Amino acid sequence: MRYVAVGIALMASGLGGPAQAAVKDATPTGFTVENQVLVQATPAQVWQAMTAQIDRWWPKDHTWWGAASTLTIDPRAGGCFCEIAGQQQAQHLQVVFVDPEKTLRMSGGLGPMQGMGLHGVAEWTLQPEGAATRVSWRYRAGGYTPDDLSKFAPIVDRVQAQQLAGLASWLQQSR
Repeated sequence: MRYVAVGIALMASGLGGPAQAAVKDATPTGFTVENQVLVQATPAQVWQAMTAQIDRWWPKDHTWWGAASTLTIDPRAGGCFCEIAGQQQAQHLQVVFVDPEKTLRMSGGLGPMQGMGLHGVAEWTLQPEGAATRVSWRYRAGGYTPDDLSKFAPIVDRVQAQQLAGLASWLQQSR
């Protein structure tokens, strides 16, 4: 529930996200959100930051155990987007598709959706644009819940915008 509380707080604060953020669709049984940002980095630099350096840019207030956690992504089919804090461990998503420096697709329920029995597909795509790279992050989630999932869409959109902004900021700092 920490994820939902933080998401609501972000919405209330009016915190802006990347240049392009959108709830693509939302129904009582699911939603699609997509966030994009253009970064002054090559696809290889973005890929490295996304996968090997996620613990440096992913906001710790969007983890289960905060600063005590270490986040990793093993970018191979069957790999894990995992969080480990000693004996406390979580698999946030499982890697299902890898096309290095182009596409990383993972499946599972992020945040509170995991405990609700919901499922989603998170897809990161990297598209070169001159000397820059457009990073797109789309998350489609759905499944049975007695709750109206359309109400989650703007919250998830804002949280993912913050996470993508963390990646963009890290890439700018590490240049």
